[in-house]
Amino acid sequence: MNKIAFYDTRSYDKEAFLKENEKYGFEIDFFDFKLNEKTAFTSKGFDAVCVFVNDTLNSKVISVLNDCGVKVILLRCAGFNNVDLVAAEKNDIAVLRVPAYSPHAVAEHAAALLLSLTRHIPQAYLRTKTVNFNIEGLTGRDLYGLTAGVFGTGKIGRCMADILKGFGMKVICYDPFPDAKWALEKDFTYVDVNEIFKQSDVLSFHCPLTDENHHIVNSENLKLMKNDAVIINTSRGALIDTKALVQALKHKRIGGAALDVYEEESAFFFKDCSAEIITDDVLARLLTFPNVLITGHQAFLTTTALSNIAEVTLSNLKAFCSKDKLVNQIIKK
Repeated sequence: MNKIAFYDTRSYDKEAFLKENEKYGFEIDFFDFKLNEKTAFTSKGFDAVCVFVNDTLNSKVISVLNDCGVKVILLRCAGFNNVDLVAAEKNDIAVLRVPAYSPHAVAEHAAALLLSLTRHIPQAYLRTKTVNFNIEGLTGRDLYGLTAGVFGTGKIGRCMADILKGFGMKVICYDPFPDAKWALEKDFTYVDVNEIFKQSDVLSFHCPLTDENHHIVNSENLKLMKNDAVIINTSRGALIDTKALVQALKHKRIGGAALDVYEEESAFFFKDCSAEIITDDVLARLLTFPNVLITGHQAFLTTTALSNIAEVTLSNLKAFCSKDKLVNQIIKK
C-alpha cells in the first residue's frame, strides 16, 4: 500500500511533500482539482487520498472511494468537519489528521490580522505606495489594557492567549473543556459564551467547527458585543453567520472583523478571482467595509507548518501500512 491521490494541490504543497517523501518513497499523484462527488472516481487504483479543508468527503464521496479501493483518508489539516465520519467507519476507511502542525503559525497570523485591522495597516500601505503620506482617518487603538477573548483553548488558542497577554491585555477564555490549572498558571479566566461576547474588546476564535458552535457568532450574540469590539477568525468560516455579521457591521454594532476563513470560501479561496464577478453577494458586501480585513485561508502558510504537515501526514500513512498505533486517527464518538 503506497499509492496516494493528492487533491487540491498547490505549488507549496507539492514542494513540501516531495521533499518529505524522500524518506518514505510513497507514490504520489498530485491533482490540482478538489475531491468531490464529480472527481471521486479518480481515486481508483490508489490506496489513500490526501485532502485539505475544501475537499468534500460526504457519504456519497466516501462510498465511491470505497468502491475504488481507498483504505485511508489523509487530512493534511487539523479540522475534519468536511468528513462524514459515520460513512468512513461504515466503509472501513480510516481517517487520519494533522492535529498540530504549527499552532504558532496560526496564532501569529491572527495577531497580525488584529494589528493590521486596528492600526489600519492595509490602508496606510496603499496610500504610501502612491506617495500619499496623509494619516487622516488612520487613527488606531491601543490594545494594552483591553480585554481579549479567546474562544477555544487548544494549542492554537493558548499560543494566541500568550501573544495577547504579551500586549498587556486582560485575557478571558471560553472552551467546553476548560483547563483550570493552565488558566490559573497564566492568570486567565474562563467565562461562559454570553460573557465572552459581552466582555471582549477583541474576540478571537481558535476552535474546530462542531454542531454545537456552528454560527456561534449570530445576530443574538453580536448584540451582546461592545460597539467597538472586533472579531478575529482563523478557524472555520461557519463559526460565523456571515449575513448577521454584515448587518452588525452595516449598523455599526461592532468595530470590525478580520477573517482568514469564510463559510462559503470553497468557491473562491486558493484561486485567482480577480478577473471574475463575485456572485456571492455576502462576500462581495464584506469586501466593501473599510473595517473588514480578509485573507484567503493563509494562517497556516509558513515553511515550518508546511514541513510539519508533510511529515505528520506521511508518517500517518506509514503507521497505517505498518499496522502501528494510529495516534492521529479520528473516530466518530
